[in-house]
Amino acid sequence: MTQPLPIESIRDVRAHLAEVVERADRDDVPTVITRRGKQVAAVVSIEVLRKYQEWEEREINRIIDERMANPAPGIPIEEIMRETLARSE
Repeated sequence: MTQPLPIESIRDVRAHLAEVVERADRDDVPTVITRRGKQVAAVVSIEVLRKYQEWEEREINRIIDERMANPAPGIPIEEIMRETLARSE
């Protein structure tokens, strides 16, 4: 079972940023950052960010390959990007 992520205001994170970064890096625990009660960002390890970027690139290439195999006329890249983003939500 996945543990809930720590959620902190940007003000609180400023007060102990080194600890938040250490938690992401050493313990692989991201921290969600809020501003005025709204979730706006997260501190994650560089490894998590790189894995996400690799996944995103693979997903875009998979969709492009899938669409290229379709005999229909060209598909605008904007549509491919929209579809990719919709799948990641």
